[in-house]
Amino acid sequence: MFFDAGLYKDVTDFAGSVGWLAGPVVAFSEYGVFLIVPVILALIWRARSRGPAELAAALWVPVAVAVALALDTLLKSAFAEVRPCRVVAGVHTLLPCDAPTDYAFPSNHTVIVAAFAGAMLLVNRRWGWWSAGFAVLVGISRVYIGAHYPHDVVAGFVIGLAVGLLGLAVVPRLARARLLLMRREP
Repeated sequence: MFFDAGLYKDVTDFAGSVGWLAGPVVAFSEYGVFLIVPVILALIWRARSRGPAELAAALWVPVAVAVALALDTLLKSAFAEVRPCRVVAGVHTLLPCDAPTDYAFPSNHTVIVAAFAGAMLLVNRRWGWWSAGFAVLVGISRVYIGAHYPHDVVAGFVIGLAVGLLGLAVVPRLARARLLLMRREP
């Protein structure tokens, strides 16, 4: 059992005692991650006419999410951490526990939204901070519904944010490459 199993149990016990909150938190936890899709599409649409630097930053957002998700998949296979709902005795979860081969570490929902937040910080600081807050809420919701230990979520946040912020190195190169391509066009 992990060092944060007690915290996990406390959070899930609380979740079980606040029935009216279960539905909204489950919906947000399971599907909130999809809210980033229209934001990404609108961001790219808007950036098309704003120059190579902004377009490169906007294009980095979905790339960062994809790279972070690929890394998450590799890490899940490497660590093969069984979900806490299968390990912690007497736990109350808001959803049925996932299959034994659907590993917990790191939280892929958190990795995705944290990568989005890190990349969004490069596009617009205010949007980036709002996105980071959103990522924290998604992470908390993953523990609340019983899908993850807190350390799964913290690791997911760190991994996703790191990948998203990799854009600090990648985006300027993409912008320069786009600018060079634009100069070659007749």
